[in-house]
Amino acid sequence: MLDPEGSVEHKASSSKVFLIPLAMFLALATLLFLAFATSQQKETDFYTFKVVNIRGKLVSLEKYRGSVSLVVNVASECGFTDSHYKALQQLQKHLGPHHFNVLAFPCNQFGQQEPDSDKEIESFARKTYGVSFPMFSKTAVTGAGANAAFKYLIESTGEEPTWNFWKYLVAPNGKAVKAWDSTVTVEEIKPYITELVRKIILKKKDEL
Repeated sequence: MLDPEGSVEHKASSSKVFLIPLAMFLALATLLFLAFATSQQKETDFYTFKVVNIRGKLVSLEKYRGSVSLVVNVASECGFTDSHYKALQQLQKHLGPHHFNVLAFPCNQFGQQEPDSDKEIESFARKTYGVSFPMFSKTAVTGAGANAAFKYLIESTGEEPTWNFWKYLVAPNGKAVKAWDSTVTVEEIKPYITELVRKIILKKKDEL
């Protein structure tokens, strides 16, 4: 006959044998989860965000990955409006849309100089300046309620818009490269943009 105490010891040792693999599995699962969470965090960039376009449709910025983007908070009634819209459209015409795009985000936070509706803003930009670059719905670009994509740009560059027509240069991988304020002209920053576009073209040629 089996010793009752021996039976208890046998059960206890069996439990321990079961618990060890379970503990190892849980530890491994935790490590894998942390690794996944960290990789997801590292992968966040400008192109991972979704935004609403000027016609009210939710779109993913992922469609611009692989291209250079100049992100600008635009306004229709600013002292910088005329010079910037003309220069931005010229830049789009010269470099876009296969390797480069101006991405325009209307904003009414500075001097209430973008008071109209999205439809009116788009009509003004298209008719007055022949704008062909992508435009998005009017949004906040600074403060607690800022658009998530702009929060990323601000955190990445350490530069927060203080007026209309701030410009953020985004590389093909979605990382923010540099930021300029309203007083810096499009012509002044064009060399930075053309250099990134040149690298894309050369890379594609090497891959052929």
